[in-house]
Amino acid sequence: MKHKRKPNNPLKINIFYLFVCIFWGSIGLHNSITARAAETAEPDPAFQAWLQAFYARAEKKGISKKLCRQAFAGITAPDPKVLRKAAFQPEFTTEIWDYLDTVVSPANIAQGRAMAKKYRDWLKKISVRFGVDTSVLLAIWAIESRYGAVLQHPERLYYIPQALATLAYSDKGRREFGEQQLIAALQILQNGDVKLAQFYGSWAGAMGHTQFIPTSYQLYGVDMDRDGQRDIWNSVPDALATAANLLHKNGWRTGISWGYEVKVPQNGVRYRGKTKTLAQWRKLGFFRPNRRSFPKPATRAELKMPAGKLGPGFLCQRNFFIIKRYNNSDFYALAVSLLSDRLAGKAGMVQGWPRPTTALFAKEKFQLQELLHVQGYYDGAIDGDLGSGTRKAIKDFQKKVGMAQDGKPTRAVLEALQRAGKF
Repeated sequence: MKHKRKPNNPLKINIFYLFVCIFWGSIGLHNSITARAAETAEPDPAFQAWLQAFYARAEKKGISKKLCRQAFAGITAPDPKVLRKAAFQPEFTTEIWDYLDTVVSPANIAQGRAMAKKYRDWLKKISVRFGVDTSVLLAIWAIESRYGAVLQHPERLYYIPQALATLAYSDKGRREFGEQQLIAALQILQNGDVKLAQFYGSWAGAMGHTQFIPTSYQLYGVDMDRDGQRDIWNSVPDALATAANLLHKNGWRTGISWGYEVKVPQNGVRYRGKTKTLAQWRKLGFFRPNRRSFPKPATRAELKMPAGKLGPGFLCQRNFFIIKRYNNSDFYALAVSLLSDRLAGKAGMVQGWPRPTTALFAKEKFQLQELLHVQGYYDGAIDGDLGSGTRKAIKDFQKKVGMAQDGKPTRAVLEALQRAGKF
């Protein structure tokens, strides 16, 4: 349903560059956001002509023109914020350790364990029905919407019909995707699965607690709580069951590990991307850090080394690649795998990442944000997620003290903040 190398993906928003999801609201919310869109974009006659032509194409798919007009009431131009997101290039490269610091975090682990208790009965029912480990579903929920927390920030969301129409009209690279998803979104609306007041999500059309694009919702949506609706926006059981259904239908193997962290022998990097049995990997000198044996040594696994030759290795089995059906990114699949291990009570990674000397460790990222906050540069969450708000604060601080204004969260910036805090 979602696709990306690193967290950068045309079909869904990414956690590191701001995950956003559907928010339940009122008709007043719908009116306020469409009004805000009108304020930020001049009416575009060409876009309006495109909409009229689209209505005719949608009608051939069984969508009434009346519904189309209701969905686009007050919208006269593409959403400029969607265009900026579609063209966005990160200011600095996202490394695997930065991504995992944000995702496999103490906060996500603690909250995941709390959610496991809160939804114990539902998680058990979903796991029995679809054969997917509850810890995996919790990890996906954490990464996609931080256990639903981002649903509480409507100011960060996008009106789905306008966002998808913007992509279909304006973005050549996403034109086919945009129109396909827009048709599916309107079908969902026409079927009564969601109301206009709830129809908000990511700039690329991902929706709900577990961030499903419209076509994937149509394929995998589940009414787990049996209230007559497949409600991934408001029902946690429906959202988690929908995620489980996607994994199940793509071949999830119940009770089988995603894979193992391994120490890579000298020159072992030449095997990166190769697939062998676990027994064969052991003969080549690949061992788990704790020297434990590999269960089921005849199982085949592929060697992944996301940090290159200086980093740890991972022998990834079938379920790792099933997670990539949810989001086609090694970074994402590894994050889900490692976080799910922690939520299941297993130990974390043993080996460290080859961070450059200028890079910050996870705890230092929290300290950086705290110092920026105390010194009046940053008013966002102290969460270790060094996104656009933190980078802007860093730039403001760098300007104040005469440093190059690149917005990068380096050790030099942290040390400068520490010095500034002493005066």
